[in-house]
Amino acid sequence: MAAANRYLQHLAEVPLFSSCSKRDLQKIAKAADELAVEAGREVVTQGATGREAFVIVDGQATVKRKGRKVATLGPGACFGELALLDGGPRTASVVTDTPTTLLVIGQREFAGLIDEVPGLAHKILTALAVRAASSTTRSSRSRTASLVVRARRCAASSANFISLITGE
Repeated sequence: MAAANRYLQHLAEVPLFSSCSKRDLQKIAKAADELAVEAGREVVTQGATGREAFVIVDGQATVKRKGRKVATLGPGACFGELALLDGGPRTASVVTDTPTTLLVIGQREFAGLIDEVPGLAHKILTALAVRAASSTTRSSRSRTASLVVRARRCAASSANFISLITGE
């Protein structure tokens, strides 16, 4: 039970999930799988197709674009979340610096959460808008802005939103 509460605490610290209730966080945690990763492992590769997002529970990782370090992530940080919406190419690589415990949320599991967790679609739109505004490259801004527009069109109906995410 202590481990479950720790996951809930980390999920609550992720901006995407910060306004979720404890019950909603429990649903999110249930939809996620735990993954233990050794230091030095590339978890996501820039340019590769993404189908899941990650939340760091314990450990530290480095974000690299074109081989250059752009950020360091620690407990509570989320990465790969754009893949939940479009399954497009990863915009950066993420390599673990220390042994790291991750929660992994796949596209299908995430699609189910959209129906079960009220307000999650709105939080996603907000996170995408912030990312679009802070993107450092024109192509990243364009991709993110396009996703925001597509997600807004579909958010009115959760069935359409799920269709957007899963491609079904």
